Amino acid sequence: MGLFEEFEVFIRVVEAGGVGKAAEQMNLAKSVVSRRLADLEVRAQTKLIQRTTRKSSLTEAGRDYYERALQVVELVAQMQHQTQEAQAQLQGHLKLSLPLSFGLQYLTPLMDEFAKRHPQLSVQMDFSDRQVDLVEEGFDLALRIGELKDSTIQARKIVPIHFVMCASPGYLERMGNPKNHEALKEHVALKYAQAGGGASGLGAWHLTAPSGEAVVLNLASKMQANNGSFLSDMAVAGHGILLSPTFIVADALRAGLLKPVLTDYKVASVEAYAVYPQNRFLAAKTRVFIEFLVEQLGGNPYWDKDLF
Repeated sequence: MGLFEEFEVFIRVVEAGGVGKAAEQMNLAKSVVSRRLADLEVRAQTKLIQRTTRKSSLTEAGRDYYERALQVVELVAQMQHQTQEAQAQLQGHLKLSLPLSFGLQYLTPLMDEFAKRHPQLSVQMDFSDRQVDLVEEGFDLALRIGELKDSTIQARKIVPIHFVMCASPGYLERMGNPKNHEALKEHVALKYAQAGGGASGLGAWHLTAPSGEAVVLNLASKMQANNGSFLSDMAVAGHGILLSPTFIVADALRAGLLKPVLTDYKVASVEAYAVYPQNRFLAAKTRVFIEFLVEQLGGNPYWDKDLF
């Protein structure tokens, strides 16, 4: 086993948090990873990682060694990247984490085109609204919507996400069309709830009135879910007013199944980001996929065209 391969194993053990997780990510036996790590410590003539039955931690020498090993691996990655740039087709494996509703509705046709452009690239997609650990779970890239709180990732803006309040014509006929936010308090809301958050995880609606006044509403809600497509269906069925990203309800709005509510009130937009781990040279496969997303989705999102 060469020194470079031992560097790669060492880096993966550090970032995965242990030998077992690193072995799983690299598809190697745990004993093989342990042996390669031990061989590297023999080469370095020092202990790099303190290992117990519960956790692993870097020694002082290990922290310095990790930084230097990372530089070597990234330099080699840059060399490989330059070689790949000259190739007509991407190769290897790309593992992606994608939001459930947005991914299924808008990335499915895009992935068809991307796969046709790069037939030699294997792509694995995880459709879920959970926030994955990119390093620990071995993802090359995730698409995330909203505020980014993780300081260990790098990100690139892909597309703005706008919001709209809406309800079915039947609901508005039955309950009345609110004229202002005070009237809105008399209505029932359909609310997004984070998985595992329960009712306590339900957020208030933050609006800006036509006067410029900031409005915070905590509306009564009889139905909550952690999936926007389900809530859109419930809004179409007449169960309440929904504050939703436009990408979820655009088709229903165009078909007249949902009607915008209080369009003179504003809801702050957020961004959809492509995120990837820090301290990594951006591999060609990941960079090309990000550029593809910007090409297809960037600027003014096509699902908002002629919406209002």
